[in-house]
This record gives sequence, C-alpha cells and structure tokens, in this order.
Amino acid sequence: MGSPVWAVSGCRDPGPVFGEVAPEIIEDTLIHLATENEQYLSELPEQAGCFKGTQIVEFIFLLSEKWHLDPSARYQAVELLERFMIKQVEETCKSPRENVKSCDQGQGSSWSSLKDQIYDTFVLRLVSCVQLASKLSLHYNIVNSDMALKFLQSLKYSYTKQELLESELAVLKALHFQINMSTPLAYVELLLEVLGHNGCLLPDKPLHQMCMQLLDFSYLTRDTIYNTLLKIAIENSTPSKLQVAKFLTVKEDFMLLAVGIISTSVFMLNPGQWKQVVEHLNCITGITSQSIFEFSYAVLKHIIGSTTPKQHYRNSGTKDPESRIRPFK
Repeated sequence: MGSPVWAVSGCRDPGPVFGEVAPEIIEDTLIHLATENEQYLSELPEQAGCFKGTQIVEFIFLLSEKWHLDPSARYQAVELLERFMIKQVEETCKSPRENVKSCDQGQGSSWSSLKDQIYDTFVLRLVSCVQLASKLSLHYNIVNSDMALKFLQSLKYSYTKQELLESELAVLKALHFQINMSTPLAYVELLLEVLGHNGCLLPDKPLHQMCMQLLDFSYLTRDTIYNTLLKIAIENSTPSKLQVAKFLTVKEDFMLLAVGIISTSVFMLNPGQWKQVVEHLNCITGITSQSIFEFSYAVLKHIIGSTTPKQHYRNSGTKDPESRIRPFK
C-alpha cells in the first residue's frame, strides 16, 4: 500500500507513474503508513533485525531476481521471513516445562530438537516467504510449486509439493495470515509522490532507480550503516549494550529509512536540490532535518569513503553530522 500507479502495458520492466493519484488518497495513505510504522515500532520484539543479515538478504534478492519478481517482492520476502522466524523462535522459547523436565531426566533434549528443526527448515521457509511475497505482487510472475521445488532440488533438498504447501501454511498461521505489510519501498514511493505533489521535486525514472539501488544497498549493508549512525549519535566508537538495544527502534523505522534513501538519492543526482528536499521531508514526516542529514552521511560514508562525505557536507554549507548531533539517550 502507498505505491504510485504502476505502468504495465506489456513491458517487462514496469515503473511507477507519479502524479496520477488524487491528493486525498495520498494524504490518507501517508497517514496509514505513518500509523502502521509507529504501531510496529511500539510493539518491536527484542529479536528484530536478527534475520536480516547480509547473507540472508542477498539470498532472497538473488532468488527474487532469478524468478523475475517485482522489486517490492524482495523486500516483502525479507520482512516476512524476519517476522516469521521471530515468531518461531518465540514459540520455541515458550516450550512447555515438561520438555525441560524430560531433558533433566535424560529423556532427550527437546530444546535441541526444536533448534535443529528451525535450522533444517530454514531454506524451505525462506523459499515459502518468497513464494508468498510473489503472490502479493501485482506484477511479473507468481512463483508456483514447480518452480520452488526445482530450485530446492538444485540445492539437494527432497521436499514434496505437500511439504511445500504445508510450509506456506505454517508461515501464514504463524503470522495470523497478516502478511500484506508495507515495505520500505512503499514509503519511498509515497514520499516521492508527496514531494511531486507539493511541487518540491518532480520524481523521474533515474531518481526512482537510484532510490531502489540505495534501498538494496541499505538492506545489504544494514548493520554497517546503522553502526555508523549509532556511533555518531552517542559520540563514541564503543556503544554499550543498552545503547545498542535502545537504538533498535531507529534500525527498524521504515519512515526514517525512506526519507534517508530519498535524501541520499537526491544528493547524489542533484545536490542543488538537496537541502530543499530535506526541509520538505522534515515538514511531511516530522523527522528532523538533522536526523535526515545524519542518515545520508552514514550511507554516503560507506559508498564513497570515510572522508569524502564530510567534504560534500562542507561544500553544501551544512555542518558535519558530528557537530550537530545530540547524544543518544
């Protein structure tokens, strides 16, 4: 939800068409996304982000590319797998006390068995999440059972169609069939729509492509980017465990991620518009210009290098993030 109109018209690489959505729909959708984001952050589990490691994300991205899925499907699959795995771990940790007793009595380790089951079925669950994400998409192909089984067989797994179906059902049940969550791409595209509607920025194909490339980059280098952001925030290169834990809501904030991606994309393509766009993003979302500057700095630092981004900030007339940021509490 929240994406602009997409042009399909028989082409293999559809793209969004901005400026076609009524203002009242844009406003309602923005309120919906902001509310959804705040609700998710207020209920954030301690394990959030544990299953968004680089190798897992890369696996999903490559698999989505292999099956020619819509760009939003790969982000949907990452978020589905993350939320499902957290649910599965939580259920495992809530195993009945009888299991613990049986372990103490030498009747076998139920906990170990449950962990093995999670490990053994991980790739199957990952494929199921990609399948489900493909079915939520309005574009490209849906990943059917034959495609999924053929891929799993190429990895030497011997699952049946029934097991594949049961795996999809397991994911759906664990998430209470609530799988159509908004992805960061939906936030990015909606904010681009709002910027265009406000006359601040006319979204075009190069800008949208840059945003998607940087969104991919932020998913693949997630820990590195946010570690840099945290160190800036606390003005210390060695954050404590408490500071890391408190910073989790920042790492999982889709609205912050979206404004940061747009800001960085505009900076790379049209630096002259950068400060104006950041000011507009601040007015639209309530996220401070300082926070947006800092996010862009953290991304640019790992794209361009450790010193070049600072020079860009100085040339733009903006102070370095370290001189403006308040200590993270």
